[in-house]
Amino acid sequence: MPADPNGTLDRATGAELRVGASPDASLIEVRGDDVSGVLAEVVEAFAASIDATVEWTVGGEEQLVTGLEEGELDLVVGGITDETPWLDRAGVSRGYPEMPGANGRTIVMLVPLGENRFLSTLETFLDEELG
Repeated sequence: MPADPNGTLDRATGAELRVGASPDASLIEVRGDDVSGVLAEVVEAFAASIDATVEWTVGGEEQLVTGLEEGELDLVVGGITDETPWLDRAGVSRGYPEMPGANGRTIVMLVPLGENRFLSTLETFLDEELG
């Protein structure tokens, strides 16, 4: 059974899922404090599946990956593809080439390194939702 050394899934379940969003015109839109788009909807649905609410942080990928490393974020989404340069700094989900709005890209999501139980739960949800 995968484990989470830092307890990401346990901490977020029934509480708050801290998500970093990197704007991408077709996947993540930011207007003021409002984060929307295909990936935002997927994240909100995942959060609901673990009885959590989403706390959004908007920024560039480097800033958000640093947030993962420092324990400030649980998940990072945006136009991040399976060719991401962040492999040595974050856990990476399986790629989802059929993500609506991906325009032919294979989209991945980032989690803190080593949080395998959280990643497994996320991927199970994504597999069911996105196929």
